[in-house]
Amino acid sequence: MTSQPQCPSCKSTYVYVDGAMYVCPECAHEWPTAAEEHAEAAMVIRDAYGNVLNDGDAVTVIKDLKIKGSSAVVKVGTKVRNIRLVAGDHDIDCKIDGIGAMQLKSEFVKKA
Repeated sequence: MTSQPQCPSCKSTYVYVDGAMYVCPECAHEWPTAAEEHAEAAMVIRDAYGNVLNDGDAVTVIKDLKIKGSSAVVKVGTKVRNIRLVAGDHDIDCKIDGIGAMQLKSEFVKKA
């Protein structure tokens, strides 16, 4: 049996695992297990062609994208520089010249 870590908040030794979280019954502090921390660190975001994307990369839009709540469209071939990768439904935060701040899905871009 593996030993559980001490609670980082109150240093209690009565820690137990609940799903993917460690829980301290004395102070109710919860934190992710090591497996979950490594899973988040290992998250890899790829473009439509399978190339690995990194923060600061430049990408090109491969499909016309309608912007919700606006009549504007991001055209095919629009180059987006200095992207930031985020977790969630949309993988990329960026600024597009003439449009402003946007969130894009990685399946609609290719690495430039």
